Amino acid sequence: MNLEDIARKAGVSRSTVSRVINEEPHVSDRTRERVLNIIQQEDFQPNPAARALVTRRSNILGVAIPQTTNVFFGDNSYFPMLLQGIAEMSNNCDYGMLLWLAESHEIRDGFAQRVARHRQPDGLILTSVIENDPILERVLYLDRLFVMVETPPIEDDRINYVTVDNIAAEEEAVAYLIQQGRRRIAHVSGQLTIRDAADRLTGYMNGLIRAGLPVDEKLIYRGRFDRQHGFIGTQQILPHKPDAIIAGGDTIAIGVIDAVQKAGLRVPDDVAVIGFDDLDVASHSNPPLTTIRHSVQTVGSTAAQLLIDLIEGRLERPQRIVLPTELIVRGSTDPNLLIEGGVSQKGKQS
Repeated sequence: MNLEDIARKAGVSRSTVSRVINEEPHVSDRTRERVLNIIQQEDFQPNPAARALVTRRSNILGVAIPQTTNVFFGDNSYFPMLLQGIAEMSNNCDYGMLLWLAESHEIRDGFAQRVARHRQPDGLILTSVIENDPILERVLYLDRLFVMVETPPIEDDRINYVTVDNIAAEEEAVAYLIQQGRRRIAHVSGQLTIRDAADRLTGYMNGLIRAGLPVDEKLIYRGRFDRQHGFIGTQQILPHKPDAIIAGGDTIAIGVIDAVQKAGLRVPDDVAVIGFDDLDVASHSNPPLTTIRHSVQTVGSTAAQLLIDLIEGRLERPQRIVLPTELIVRGSTDPNLLIEGGVSQKGKQS
């Protein structure tokens, strides 16, 4: 069936059917209900291309991840969990999702051009944006509607984004370790050109300073969000006798645990380890990983909902959403939990 057929059965004009389908005003409730009932009875599906011409919307969200595909499909479950949240919200709101993944050999400028010039999505969700990232410069220049996952590296007062309070979360992790009697607390960071990684390092330093402990550069390794850098960074830190290591992400933390154990040391007796994100690997590591939990799926679904609200004109720009975190204590910091097999929550913040 087409619009004319629906109009004929409903006893209305074709333009009235079009207004009902596109949720436009100036249609009586009785007429709208009659048209919708016939659409449902006939299982009518509007032509997406024709509808886009009328509404000037495609009902498609673009998601750009400028990470190499081997990172995306490797041992880091962050991106699949993020996409799960985006997809669930997109489906609930009757939107599709268009995904861009950077190739391992592709430079960021080429990736930025591919994404920014594509006009099909109504808006974009960007993640893992670094300082001076061409994709951010291009979408701002082209005035594309977009939402960032994680704090923007620049102009966060004019950009819509969803994040967590990384600084406060790291301060809480440091305070917990100090309460446990740890004093030589090290940090293996993620990629510091990504704002969230830099904020986590800032929170770590703030926590030490508040406790009257020195910030020792020998106990800091500036790495990337992967297991390899967690391992390498820990190898460089261990000669300086840390009794605890905070990792900028859970995947990093797994590499930290590997390096500590390879050096013949025990986790947590000799070196306590804390991660960030509470990914799937956290509860399955040996020992189970203490980590700063936030729902990665919720970050994704919140970013998608924010973008849809902006597309449909329900919000003023810009919007800044900061989601809560909580410290989840497992066996990598508390030897008692290795015996009990338990987990405890040590607080929550927003």
